[in-house]
Amino acid sequence: MKIEYTEELGKELGNKLGAEFTKYAKEKGITTNYKEFSFVAKEDEEVVGIISGNSYYGAVHIQELIVFEGYRGKHIGRQLVEKVEDYYNECEFRSISVTTHKFLAPNFYEKLGFQLEFIRKNKENSKLDRYFFVKYR
Repeated sequence: MKIEYTEELGKELGNKLGAEFTKYAKEKGITTNYKEFSFVAKEDEEVVGIISGNSYYGAVHIQELIVFEGYRGKHIGRQLVEKVEDYYNECEFRSISVTTHKFLAPNFYEKLGFQLEFIRKNKENSKLDRYFFVKYR
C-alpha cells in the first residue's frame, strides 16, 4: 500500500468520499444529508464578508467567517450568521456549531446566543485556544 499527501482531493475523490460516507451511514440507519454552504455579503458589488460551512446528520457547522478589513464593526458578521440560521430554519436541523480561536473574538458568538461547550487549551500560545460553541434549536 502507498499513502500520499494531497493538498486537495478534487471533485472526483470528494464525490467518492461523500458517497462512501453516505452509504456507510445509511447501512447504520442514519441519513447523512451532507450539504456545503456559503453566503457572501456584498456592498455595491464588492465582497465584504463570507461565511461557509456544511450541514449533515441534522446539524449545521460554520467553518469559516470573515468580514474584510474596513467593514468590521458594522454588524456584517452578525448578519451572515443570522442568514445561515434563517436558511436552515427551513430545514430540520437540531443544532448549529462553530469552533473558533481566542484571538478571533469568541465573545461574538456568545452575543449571538451560542453556548460555550468547552475550551481546548493550547499549551504554547493561549491566543490559539480553541472555543467550541453550539446553539440548539
